[in-house]
Amino acid sequence: MGRSLLVNFVYCHPVGHAIEAVQRCYGHHLADPDLRIGLVLNAATPVELAELCPFVSEVHAVPVDVFDGGADFTAALAGIGRDWDLVVEDERASQPWQRELFPGLARYFDQARAHFRSGGVRVGYRPGHLRLPIPPAPRGPGARIAVLPGGSAPRSQYPSTRSWRMVLGALADRFPGAEFLFVGKLRADGRTASTYDAAEFAELAAAAPRSVSAVDRPLVEQLAEVAAADVLVSPHSGFAMAALAVGTPWLTISGNRWPEYYFPGVPFYSVLPDVTRYPSLHLFALDPEPVDDDGPRSPSMSRVRLTEDLAEIVEGAAKLVERRWDYDTAMRDHFRRMTALPSDVATHLWSVDDVHRAYLPEP
Repeated sequence: MGRSLLVNFVYCHPVGHAIEAVQRCYGHHLADPDLRIGLVLNAATPVELAELCPFVSEVHAVPVDVFDGGADFTAALAGIGRDWDLVVEDERASQPWQRELFPGLARYFDQARAHFRSGGVRVGYRPGHLRLPIPPAPRGPGARIAVLPGGSAPRSQYPSTRSWRMVLGALADRFPGAEFLFVGKLRADGRTASTYDAAEFAELAAAAPRSVSAVDRPLVEQLAEVAAADVLVSPHSGFAMAALAVGTPWLTISGNRWPEYYFPGVPFYSVLPDVTRYPSLHLFALDPEPVDDDGPRSPSMSRVRLTEDLAEIVEGAAKLVERRWDYDTAMRDHFRRMTALPSDVATHLWSVDDVHRAYLPEP
């Protein structure tokens, strides 16, 4: 019987963290294709993405309230085999500030460490470009532009519908006859959901000359539709990380707290805000005061900022749709622009598997 590895990657539940977990499993698989790999995820993450992957032998889902430090995970852990040659955790499980911020996670990992037995055998890891085995759905002729207006953060952290109509109009002018595919999730089922409502999605679909909707379809079906698109246009989102993992280029209207950090070999373009005027990309620092833009709005998602960057948004999308922007070019350009930002942003660069390090400009 071959060696075994358990990847214990229980963290917060957005889609992007499931992609991080599957990427970790994939790297271990690339280093040793005979390794039997198990994966543990927060039950509120899309565990079905991991279940699709042939290099993951078993997937376990543990219900976790990350803020409940008094939870007991004995019963949940009892359903997972104890004996593994090696158990690896998400690094955040050991970071003191994460454990303080999420006492429920701290409690889970403390109990998990007592539950699992590891032989301490070393296993290798090799970074690689993950592709989820989700084939593209059928599509018609012409450009297809997928649009995710926003993710699961508060609604004020995404553009107004008025701003989105402006962006959609500019993209429609640049790509006459393009089909706009809208994706997102309204259904409240304990997982992350879009904070746009049904009326807003309908308003945006009506603003596009040609549109189709995959909103509220199962995640794998939405990803199949996105896999058939030439580009996904969205703010920072975990769903967009899954789109990259099915091979779809991503045009990011970057801003709010998180810079982009997942780069699995697919072309992308992040339209970075002027952080001196639109404070953002600050990780866990306090959010800036909102501006008045059809209600409260984070500065980096305001209409003023999007108007100023509209030409770059359209040209960035065009580079991707027209296949004028390969992965290596995207990485070099992105980290040249990121390292030119003020030091409080530029000094916190990171990426899954540290793939960005090869693209940092010479000092």
